[in-house]
Amino acid sequence: MTYEVAVRAEATLGEGPTWDARAGRLVWVDILGSRVHTYDPASGRRTVRTTEQHVGAAKPRAGGGLVLNLRDGIGLLDPDDSFRWLHREAVPDRRGNDAAVAPDGSLWAGTMRYDEAPGGGTLSRVTGDGVVEVVLDDVAVSNGTGWSPDGRLMYYIDSPTRRIDVLDAGDGPLANRRPLATVEDGAGFPDGLTVDADGCVWVALWDGGAVRRYTPDGRLDRVIALPVPRVTACAFGGPDLTDLYITTARVGLTAPHPLAGSVLVVPGAGRGVAQPAFAG
Repeated sequence: MTYEVAVRAEATLGEGPTWDARAGRLVWVDILGSRVHTYDPASGRRTVRTTEQHVGAAKPRAGGGLVLNLRDGIGLLDPDDSFRWLHREAVPDRRGNDAAVAPDGSLWAGTMRYDEAPGGGTLSRVTGDGVVEVVLDDVAVSNGTGWSPDGRLMYYIDSPTRRIDVLDAGDGPLANRRPLATVEDGAGFPDGLTVDADGCVWVALWDGGAVRRYTPDGRLDRVIALPVPRVTACAFGGPDLTDLYITTARVGLTAPHPLAGSVLVVPGAGRGVAQPAFAG
């Protein structure tokens, strides 16, 4: 599989690609650049909105606009581009990181300390009316989160563990957390993830220069090599959800590749699953 350049950019920490099916566009963020980007592949149109603080993720809302996982909590961008807080909880030296919308429309928002200290981060479930429940409270760098096509399994990454974990989701509390796969030393750290229509888990490798696909039984069956080392996240998009969009970063690199910080795409990589919008 070969990649193409979707958006040439120099994002400090590009992250969180999400396909907004209603608008026919990709939404992604530059966390440390405090920017929310959109890209319409049909027209080539791009937009950039600056946020007042670091933004870990931006996801479409059912009523229009976006929900943002910010440094100090969860914010809402309304369709008219006005901003308001849904839940504000400022914790010194901590920020929002990756997030995902569950099948029930809730936002699962991760946090991490800037120094990446073990136990300094969390994963919380946020409802549309702003109720927050901490689901995992012993996290270092909360990253990829996603669900199996039937919603019965949740996949989760706390990057320093090198593991892609799987938990029983169903209708009750999360249970039976166990490793699906472990990224070996020297291959980078698992970062963002997406789940395809076959239930396979695609994982971006920070400092690994690749995206990997793991089958539901944890077998590595595909590797997409990329020219940039800091690959952060991936998501299926396009009209048929067959194009894999990949975000990258240039933070911390003394001699970054010219494409570091750009959004790459692998056309026809597979078949994704339509993502729910945040119910708020």
